[in-house]
Amino acid sequence: MQLTNEKSGCPANWVLYDGGCGFCARWVQFWKPTLAKRGIGIAALQDSWVIERLNLPPEDLLRDIRLLTADDKLHSGADVYLQVTRQIWWAWPFFAVFSLPGFNLLIHAGYRLCARNRYCVSHSCRLDTRGDSKK
Repeated sequence: MQLTNEKSGCPANWVLYDGGCGFCARWVQFWKPTLAKRGIGIAALQDSWVIERLNLPPEDLLRDIRLLTADDKLHSGADVYLQVTRQIWWAWPFFAVFSLPGFNLLIHAGYRLCARNRYCVSHSCRLDTRGDSKK
């Protein structure tokens, strides 16, 4: 799948998340309208076009959230949050603070902790992969 340009009205940048994780699916759906306003689409890492495009070993594919930019740069993990927040005027302070050396280590450690435990959170909160909580 080719990234599209602004004339087509389709996203040029993509947040790629673990579609098998209820926690991930819930949050990415929550942020979808905000991301769309900035030309950022969302797709599951398990989508066939994503697997083909990223060409990552299966054991690495679902390790982190990813941001694929129009110029084919791939950001992973906490850096995705930093790249996205710098594009949102009201979230820019988050980017500014967590780009500082000590705080940058903090966001990366916090992200790693959350990423390692995301399936536990999904299971405990009974979050399914559509981003809806089960009744």
